[in-house]
Amino acid sequence: MHRVSGLALIGFLPFHFWTLGLALNQETALNAFLGWTEAPLVKLSETLLVVLLGVHLAGGLRVLAIEFLPWGTHQKTLIGVTGAVAFVVGLLFLLNAY
Repeated sequence: MHRVSGLALIGFLPFHFWTLGLALNQETALNAFLGWTEAPLVKLSETLLVVLLGVHLAGGLRVLAIEFLPWGTHQKTLIGVTGAVAFVVGLLFLLNAY
């Protein structure tokens, strides 16, 4: 999941930088874009983005744990818990969006 979420986040970055460019140079275009972001599908996409960020963070922490901590059978449980936490964070973001 760490690699998949990383690839999905890479796909998001050009849009993010484009939006930052709008904020710097074109105020009216930025306002039009921000109005478009109120659409429900965009809110759902933002929620997916937050979940992907959480999954990517959890996967990165897992990789660090594998590198520096001794392996144990409890790590499957920890992986499940981090996935659940990432999902809950995404849901909280979605609830806060409305």
